[in-house]
Amino acid sequence: MSPDEPLPAAVPVFPLTGALLLPRGVLPLNIFEPRYLAMVRDAMVAAGAAHRIIGIIQPRANGEPPPLYEVGCLGRISDYRETEDGRILIALTGVSRFRVQAELARTTPYRQVMVDYLGFGDDRDEPDALAAAARAGLEDILQTYLDAKGLSADWQAVKDADDEALVTTLASVCPFEPPEKQALLEAEDLADRTATLTALMSFAQGQDDTGQRPTLQ
Repeated sequence: MSPDEPLPAAVPVFPLTGALLLPRGVLPLNIFEPRYLAMVRDAMVAAGAAHRIIGIIQPRANGEPPPLYEVGCLGRISDYRETEDGRILIALTGVSRFRVQAELARTTPYRQVMVDYLGFGDDRDEPDALAAAARAGLEDILQTYLDAKGLSADWQAVKDADDEALVTTLASVCPFEPPEKQALLEAEDLADRTATLTALMSFAQGQDDTGQRPTLQ
């Protein structure tokens, strides 16, 4: 979407635990529940700013309906395919984060919320590059994080990735807990998200800020 294109005030939302969609990130989804099949089909034919738009947001807790976190992210359906068994495979490309103001009375099988975008005005602009030390620190902790998990990476691809693409990919694919995913979503900017990501990978290894494993007192 163009940075000047208006964003919808009312958004259909897909509550999805552990899912993280960030601006310019891509989230593939396999849709099979009837209410979300209806949501996707309605989004495809919606007019104006709501066309092809779905909000991804995490539920805070169990319940029916579950309470939602306040901050989610708009995604535009950038790929759409129907399968022979009735599922819809889509890809959402992140547009902008939003803050929930109120939930609308239910007139559809899926939930809809009124939102605003205050504080997220920079989401549709390319972010500033990371400081060299922040990028190097992220790559260093990634190496030890993967080693600790018994995983590997294509290091040439890591080196070649631009700052935002690397941070967005790692934030999305690393197996963090839902509140940690939410912290990554709500980080103020790319530098703050990088610092949060670096801290989470360090914490996952039982390390403190000095790189040492903490000891119980």
